[in-house]
Formats: sequence, C-alpha cells, structure tokens
Amino acid sequence: MLEISHEDFESLVADGLDSLHDDMLAQLDNVIFLIEDEPVDGSDTLGVYEGFSLAERGVYGYGEEPDRIILFRDNLLRHCADHDELVHEIRVTLVHEIAHFYGISESRIHELGWG
Repeated sequence: MLEISHEDFESLVADGLDSLHDDMLAQLDNVIFLIEDEPVDGSDTLGVYEGFSLAERGVYGYGEEPDRIILFRDNLLRHCADHDELVHEIRVTLVHEIAHFYGISESRIHELGWG
C-alpha cells in the first residue's frame, strides 16, 4: 500500500479541489468535504456523496445538515501504485462525487469517463 501522512493526503485533496474549474464548484452549497480512512461497510469504494442532489434541492430547507462528500484515504492508497496515480485518482473521485451532487447518474458518470 502506498504510504503518505494524513496531512499530506489532506493537502492532495485540497490541491485536487483547487484544480477543478470554478464552474464545477460554483453551485456547491452546504456541502462539506471529509476524509475518512475506510467506509463503515468495509467496501473498496474510493468516495461517496451523501445528501440531496441539486435536482432534489426543492425539498431542501434552511437549517439542513450539510451534504457530505467523503474520500476514503486507505482505499485510495491501496488503489494507487504511486504518487502521480494518487493525485489523479483523488481528482477523479472528487469529480465523480461532485457529479452526484449535480444529480448525474452513475451510468452517465461512467459514460463521461469519470467513474
């Protein structure tokens, strides 16, 4: 498994977010980005979006808990052979989960090459 400190991993995620086009991030509202070591269910997923997609925001009210985009550090480290692949996979995972925020289906994300 690739080795990297928690702080360096957080920096890579921040750099990944900074690398995304402003239009992709412009409508993100009440969304937080988190890093966890592994999913509770023990799956090998790299990230997950938890919340209401933009298409569902009509029922989204004031005071709601923030939506969450979670990247799973250990799964990403196991998935990647080297630092460059990790940087790429973090960005792909961010785009993939942000796409879910916009209501883009899993199949469409794969068609677009982000899955």
